[in-house]
Amino acid sequence: MIIRPERDRDTPAIHALTDAAFQDVPHSSGTEAAIVDALRDAGALTLSLVAEEQGRIVGHVAFSPVTINGEAGRWFGLGPVSVEPGEQRRGIGQALIREGLDRLRNTGAEGCVVLGDPAYYRRFGFISDPKLHYGDVPPEYFQRLTFTGAMPEGEIAFHAGFDTSRLI
Repeated sequence: MIIRPERDRDTPAIHALTDAAFQDVPHSSGTEAAIVDALRDAGALTLSLVAEEQGRIVGHVAFSPVTINGEAGRWFGLGPVSVEPGEQRRGIGQALIREGLDRLRNTGAEGCVVLGDPAYYRRFGFISDPKLHYGDVPPEYFQRLTFTGAMPEGEIAFHAGFDTSRLI
């Protein structure tokens, strides 16, 4: 398996993969592929990596900028993360996330936030921090990973591409 930045010709495969990966997920809004497309169209995919096996895309991860208290900075949001359903539980998602976090660190990012299962994201160093919040999401499901600098406080906002109400 190789992990590489997405290419223009990967867009349809990433869309189909993301739709398939979230099809039967209970917490899914069904808009994850549209979110990735909206981020790409807005030029807000800071980092978009694919996992490829034998010329076939089997995984994808997206990172995009977030604001803290309405201020842009060097913080990013992780997600969506997609792995082809038949390839899940093989470490593809973990490999994509680790590679993406390493690349963000190397570009001078200050940190990353994620909305997801604390048991899963803890393995990457994410922790819940009541000083950072995202709407009315329970604090244990909204987590941060600080790379450098001071620990921020306040309200996080993801890019407008995440506004699922306009994507349905």
